Amino acid sequence: MKVLIIGSGGREHCLAWKIAQSDRVKEIFCAPGNGGTQGLARNVQIAPDNIKALGDFAREEGIDLTVVGPELPLVKGIVDEFQGRGLKVFGPRRQLALLEGSKVFAKEAMAKFALPTADFRIFSAEVQAADYIRQKGAPIVVKADGLAGGKGVFVCGSVEEALKALKAIMVDKKFGKSGNQIVIEDCLQGEEASVLVFSDGKNIVPLASSQDHKRIYDGELGANTGGMGAYSPAPAVTDVLEQKVNTEILQPLLCGLNNEGKIYVGMLYLGLMLTEGGPKVLEFNVRFGDPETQAILPRLKNDLVQVMLATIEGNLDKITLLWDSRPCVCVVVVSGGYPQDYEKGKQIFGLQEAAKVSDAVIFHAGTKKENENYFTSGGRVLNVAALGDTLEKAKARAYEAIEKINFENMYFRRDIGWRALTKPKKELI
Repeated sequence: MKVLIIGSGGREHCLAWKIAQSDRVKEIFCAPGNGGTQGLARNVQIAPDNIKALGDFAREEGIDLTVVGPELPLVKGIVDEFQGRGLKVFGPRRQLALLEGSKVFAKEAMAKFALPTADFRIFSAEVQAADYIRQKGAPIVVKADGLAGGKGVFVCGSVEEALKALKAIMVDKKFGKSGNQIVIEDCLQGEEASVLVFSDGKNIVPLASSQDHKRIYDGELGANTGGMGAYSPAPAVTDVLEQKVNTEILQPLLCGLNNEGKIYVGMLYLGLMLTEGGPKVLEFNVRFGDPETQAILPRLKNDLVQVMLATIEGNLDKITLLWDSRPCVCVVVVSGGYPQDYEKGKQIFGLQEAAKVSDAVIFHAGTKKENENYFTSGGRVLNVAALGDTLEKAKARAYEAIEKINFENMYFRRDIGWRALTKPKKELI
């Protein structure tokens, strides 16, 4: 088989790494890929949202399976385009990609299908939204409707902070058209967790649980980012909780969509808040999470290509996922200044030494390769993942590998996994 992976981040490097382990696969292409994917695949310089060019390439190259990493091409309808050309592609169609592409669409779906979530209001005018914020008070959450690179959600501790976020979204147009509408919702309290499932429209197969860290600084302080690290499994996601998520969220959502003739096929990501009253939905993603994927896939024993094909062909009932019992910790290494302004083009040292650490693997994100050297080309630069017999040992190995890596203004959090390691175990159902 020939496989095309669309995207350029750490998630896509991880997908290429896992797909390369399949006996079915003889050649992998990444569009556009990064410095790390070059060792596993042939990088093709086509932008992820250039859907026609990607379709042309897949048809001309005889691609047997296309795996879409980022959300933008899904929201722009790449699955519809590829299916129209008779090409196999893993992901939901454009209509259902709006579960991630539009916060308004997602919250309206949650309300329609009676899914547990925070109370919310939708606004298309800044004045009315500002009045509502003053009326509700803080803490409160302000969300841009459309895609914003993981940075369009503001958890505000004061009315002033919420009004500032509102201005950035709706007046200053920090996220462009994504800020034409906003969602303002109550701020839920609890512990966050991620649940990812394969869905073929009829059957659901969950992946191992995970938990990520969104804030830039240790102790969950500072600005929200695309993700500073993750670990799997997440002790907070118990068997009881998984069953509750299935019966109260996943089944009502997919059945409700099915009744409307909307068949969800692909990966569905639930961002959850585990409150005292049970799990509540924060957001949907319609693709593999990043960096959760980099903490989950190193534990997966199955042939990922087989699972994806079963998803596309409606045969997930024949799939049982097998997992390495060892936990995995993934730490994201970023350019200094991220998620705001940062410099690119810094040479990265120590990658070969880091890769020698037992049960550690380095996934590239914002890197480029020139001759035999690697340089930074993005905010999130590397994802350093490691397995260990315990979460503590997995974490120690990940940081052992990181200590061998260096580039100018390199930054990473030092507390990935802190919730599982420091908080008393408590079942939130």
